[in-house]
Amino acid sequence: MSTNKILLKFAKKGINLSPEAYDKVINADNPLDFASTLIVKLKGDKFTSKDLVSVSGETIDEVTGKVVKTEKTNQKTLIKEKDESKPKKVEKSKTPQPKVEKKDEAVKPVSIDNLKKESDKPEKHVNKTIIEASQTVKDEKIQFKRNLQKTNVEYNFEILQDTSKKSYTSGEIENLISYFKSRYEKLTNILTKRPELRNYTKVADIDDSQDSLTLILMVREIRTSKNGHKIVDFEDDTGTISVLFSQNNEDLFAEAEKLVRDEVIGVIANKSDDNNFAFGQQIINPGVIRVPEKEMDFGIVFLSDVHIGSLTFLEDAFSRFIDWINCDYGTEEQRRVAEDVKYLVIGGDIVDGIGVYPNQEKELAIKDITQQYNEAAKFLGNIRSDIKIIIAPGNHDASRVAEPQPAVPEEYAKALYELDNVEFISNPGVVSLDGINVLIYHGRSFDDLVMAVKEFTHERNDLLMEELLKKRHLAPIYGERTPLASELEDYLVIDEVPDVFHTGHVHINTYKRFNGIHLINSGTFQTQTEFQKIYNIEPTPAEVPVLHKGKYKHFKFL
Repeated sequence: MSTNKILLKFAKKGINLSPEAYDKVINADNPLDFASTLIVKLKGDKFTSKDLVSVSGETIDEVTGKVVKTEKTNQKTLIKEKDESKPKKVEKSKTPQPKVEKKDEAVKPVSIDNLKKESDKPEKHVNKTIIEASQTVKDEKIQFKRNLQKTNVEYNFEILQDTSKKSYTSGEIENLISYFKSRYEKLTNILTKRPELRNYTKVADIDDSQDSLTLILMVREIRTSKNGHKIVDFEDDTGTISVLFSQNNEDLFAEAEKLVRDEVIGVIANKSDDNNFAFGQQIINPGVIRVPEKEMDFGIVFLSDVHIGSLTFLEDAFSRFIDWINCDYGTEEQRRVAEDVKYLVIGGDIVDGIGVYPNQEKELAIKDITQQYNEAAKFLGNIRSDIKIIIAPGNHDASRVAEPQPAVPEEYAKALYELDNVEFISNPGVVSLDGINVLIYHGRSFDDLVMAVKEFTHERNDLLMEELLKKRHLAPIYGERTPLASELEDYLVIDEVPDVFHTGHVHINTYKRFNGIHLINSGTFQTQTEFQKIYNIEPTPAEVPVLHKGKYKHFKFL
């Protein structure tokens, strides 16, 4: 060990050592390491100075938090933290030490130039502790419980709609035109199946001989007249027309109150003297036909908005849910229901995400998106292997924000992808589970619908689901809170009527049967957020809906 090398370390930093300080450094267990640590601490905020004339032994004790035993003073000192892994003392070098006068005066600065030749010689230092503790890190996958035993259950599973790899938009105006043209054509095909709309007229084809008009139109703007009537500006691919819905016709006016921009409907109206203006007589939604009830001898569990990674995530309740679905928790009857569960559908926001809203980091227990998905994998990895899990993204997940959202990418959720028997689909997505068709949509458009129609609320999101089915579109309003990608095709049109319509997003569990369709919002596993407090939204946490052999059941885990 070269004393010159140690002196050079301090000299380069403009630090001079008093004789006592010098003794403490030289007699430390590992002088070079001790010197490096000491320099870092001396240059810290508490001891910052442009010119440290002298460092005393007391300063060293203060900085390091311990008193170093030296041969000259034989002092024993307090040590804040006992270090059991301290390396053995390196045998002291026999290099003669420079003579230092035993006075309180500072040691004169050592010339850096004089020390360079000595310090240029490489000195090999071996830290035995590091060698003994060294381990080569190997890539060994976590052994998830569900991966340990392969299932022999046969699944009649099919993905009917997944837009994950169907995004071709370039963001140009031509894409937007194609998008709305696709929407109009798809919904027109649905509307023309209605007998009263089979022989509809295009706006450009309206002539003076017509008194009654049958039209298929897209809502452009909605306004209220001075007399309180509703005036709606419509368009099709040939022109525009304004239609007045009188408040004197209460039923019709109530229907007009639910109209929103960009939806496509059928209108029967009386033409005025102006070909560009008419008086509404009937509004015809695309609607849904009644769905016949299908037999099912298994169970489907519906989850969404688990928000793993949030400080308000209900970990204990979610662990109880995992135990229940594994048939290890609940009454005998509740466990029998769990035994029949064949599918678990997760409709978005399995994690809380990163940077979703301002200052979110203050509400996060896990501040890394990959670690959040790793934690989610630990929970889902404990679910028994004979349950197929279907995962779609939400607005908190690591997918693009604009809908339709592609499936959660493996880049961020590798641990989830490593789980056996898991399927990833887009939002929205449609799957067939042993013949039961399930439309999965996270539900972001609920926010826009509540703002646009005064009678709608987040609490009655079952009514919101019913309205979307009537409109046959999951997010009809373009350009509001729900970002929509102007794809060449509008994938949010509900082309086929599902058996089950599953949503989330609003954290409030609801259920309704509409025309034979099960409308299910699965609630959350998160307590009330700051955002919900502002809008006075009361969540229903840790409540899990189950469709068990065609019957709705509802379990609480708080």
